[in-house]
Amino acid sequence: MWGFLGVRKRSGQDADMASISFVHIVLAALLGTVIFMTILLLIVKAVVSS
Repeated sequence: MWGFLGVRKRSGQDADMASISFVHIVLAALLGTVIFMTILLLIVKAVVSS
C-alpha cells in the first residue's frame, strides 16, 4: 500500500520489485479498480437518491 501511495524508500521499492511477480501486479490493479469503482458508484447512488 505504501508503494501505491509513493511514500516508500528506494531500497524498499527495489526489494519489492525483486520479489513480486506480474500476476501480483495484475491482481492488485484489478482489486484496486473494483474497490475504486464500487466507492464511486456508492457515492453517485447516495447523491442521486437525495
